[in-house]
Amino acid sequence: MTEIISNFKVTDKESFITFIDLLKQDLIDNPETWKNKKTEDFLEAISSYTNDIRGYYYNTWQNVNSNNANWQIFADIFKSASFYE
Repeated sequence: MTEIISNFKVTDKESFITFIDLLKQDLIDNPETWKNKKTEDFLEAISSYTNDIRGYYYNTWQNVNSNNANWQIFADIFKSASFYE
């Protein structure tokens, strides 16, 4: 995953769309960095990571309430689903 994607801040619907486009391009350009390339693996990782995201924010000292979803939380879930087991 590129540094651009890792550091991309999503603040609204338009920036989320841009983020998804960047994520798709990253899969095309760097498939070797993606663990979950198949749709079913990616969707399973989205489900698992959504369940565990509270721990991610806690462990990275981010004061984010994952029960109040926003565009950045969605982006964090999609980004992490590329590699989450």
